[in-house]
Amino acid sequence: MTVIDPTLADVQKPTAQARGLPNAHYTDPTQFDEERDALFGAGWAGLAVASDVPSPGDAVPITFVGIPLLLIRGRDDVVRVFQNICRHRGMILVEAPRKIEGAIRCPYHSWCYSTQGKLVATPHVGGPGQNAHAEMDRDTLGLIEVRSHIWLDVVWINLSGDAPDFGDAMREVIARWAEFDQPMVHGGQDSTFNLTVNGNWKLAVENYCESYHLPWVHPGLNSYSRLEDHYNIEIEGTTSGQGTLVYRQLADEAGTTFPDFVGLGEKWDAGAEYLSVFPNVLLGVHRDHAYAIILLPDGPEKTTEYVHIYYASEDTDETLRRRNTAQWKVVFEEDIFVVEGMQRGRRAPGFDGGRFSPAMDGPTHCFHRWAAKRLADHRSAT
Repeated sequence: MTVIDPTLADVQKPTAQARGLPNAHYTDPTQFDEERDALFGAGWAGLAVASDVPSPGDAVPITFVGIPLLLIRGRDDVVRVFQNICRHRGMILVEAPRKIEGAIRCPYHSWCYSTQGKLVATPHVGGPGQNAHAEMDRDTLGLIEVRSHIWLDVVWINLSGDAPDFGDAMREVIARWAEFDQPMVHGGQDSTFNLTVNGNWKLAVENYCESYHLPWVHPGLNSYSRLEDHYNIEIEGTTSGQGTLVYRQLADEAGTTFPDFVGLGEKWDAGAEYLSVFPNVLLGVHRDHAYAIILLPDGPEKTTEYVHIYYASEDTDETLRRRNTAQWKVVFEEDIFVVEGMQRGRRAPGFDGGRFSPAMDGPTHCFHRWAAKRLADHRSAT
């Protein structure tokens, strides 16, 4: 593969010699548009969680890297993703989360669609009182569906439509966490929250996938799960992150903890792992709970983090769930100043992308290599 941009070649060097992505990849709207196609569109990316639409008819509009999409659970109980536009004149169909009681009706000319995306009504399309026309084929004018797949309750989408099957593309990640491929129960309203970060989405990924910053940014967490208890994880081309050999379960005053997931091996008795699945999904698994964070960028310098926490059983104490949510919220909020500080730093013209510690920054460099290769491949193809 010939890399036209020499700065991308620098990113792909061995960790000890490599430099990070240049400033423009964090600040330039033109670069953000390129990443929309190269990093978000070409492969599988996270959009939301299936628990966002728990019942048939539930619909949630989501702007994904500038593209209006609609997450909906159909009357057949299948979760699908469509472009949130009417096939007539491109009008936005659903403006806010709601229950679709009948059909999805366009507010412009009242074209109607089923929750499975089929065009079912076209009022006056053939003239006043004529709701059909020989040259308007409803079967070919359903909502535009976006290819999707659900794994660990995350709704993954492939905008281009031509990525390898999710199971093939993420084979190593799925195999690594095969023990957690079991029913998980979303904790409900007390187990979800959003954080807004004034920083590029990539900086949130980079920060999450390494443990190097623990002693200084997360002193509470580091007091029992120390830096030296952690190890690096790198799955080339899809994932990087960290694991810990010391996980301390949350307990109430009586010593009660959350129920464990079933069938876990000894590794998880006292350990936990945290993965950044490229481009924008951050996952964590423990013996008694898991979480998913979906990063949705709003341009190059603002990101919203959607956090969802899961348990092995519906039989979990509400007070303990709330404590767990509050505990994680503190940890994730501690990272905000770091991401925002690095974002401001990307306005310094002398910064050349930075360097990577060969011992500590392997997961971060793994992410940079993935991004550089995707961008290089995209530029070669276009």
